[in-house]
Amino acid sequence: MNEIIQQKLMDIEEKHGVKILYAVESGSRAWGFPSKDSDYDVRFIYINQPDWYLSIDPQGIGTKRDVIEEPINDLLDISGWEITKALRLFRKNNPPLLEWLRSEIVYYQKYAFVDNMRTLESDVFYPNSMLYHYLNMAKKNYREYLQGPEVRIKKYFYVLRPVMACKWIEKYNMTPPISFHELLEDTVPEGKLKNEINQLLKRKLAGDEFDIEPRIDVINQFVEFEMERLEEYAKSLNIEVKDPTELLDGLFRDTLKEVWQEY
Repeated sequence: MNEIIQQKLMDIEEKHGVKILYAVESGSRAWGFPSKDSDYDVRFIYINQPDWYLSIDPQGIGTKRDVIEEPINDLLDISGWEITKALRLFRKNNPPLLEWLRSEIVYYQKYAFVDNMRTLESDVFYPNSMLYHYLNMAKKNYREYLQGPEVRIKKYFYVLRPVMACKWIEKYNMTPPISFHELLEDTVPEGKLKNEINQLLKRKLAGDEFDIEPRIDVINQFVEFEMERLEEYAKSLNIEVKDPTELLDGLFRDTLKEVWQEY
């Protein structure tokens, strides 16, 4: 599959006249709990040629789209963000983008862009927005899937992971790791709760196609308590954020020069 993804990335570069800077796995495979039929969620950052930026129309408007999206099939979902869009989202501390930077499944990386971007993360880190992103994700999935006496058991992972991410942010005041295993080991103490979560994880990784089953009360109680507590914690934060725009402008210009050396 890796060869297919590599070829697809090369085809995208040729078709759109761009250079891909970084491409990673971003879904359940990167999180550490894929099902046997999980697709590949490939996400990438790319840069256009200089003339694309040197025009009177801003990027992202009209025909100057700042995303590339390939048709989705049952096996491969691949899409990318143009570099200035990615940097604007980076400035906002966008959690999905920061997860891309932590993915251990890297399909492609070239030029200094991503390494330089990582060095600036402390200049854009803003726990409030990240906490609310993960909290809203947890509440939405909990509300939709886990409130009845019988629930979609596998959906626990899509509530537990954002709750544990919030606990990591609270504990370390930094972006959480992408790995479900790492979050679980650090944020959930030994005991019945962790045993239940580990048992579910083993079943999922083994390809056990569990769906509607009686809810697991110890997990429900944990996520209900933590969502309420973490929301109060997020409300209590009052953090002044520096404007990193000048730094990000410099990163963009340096990357443009490195990739298109004639610029």
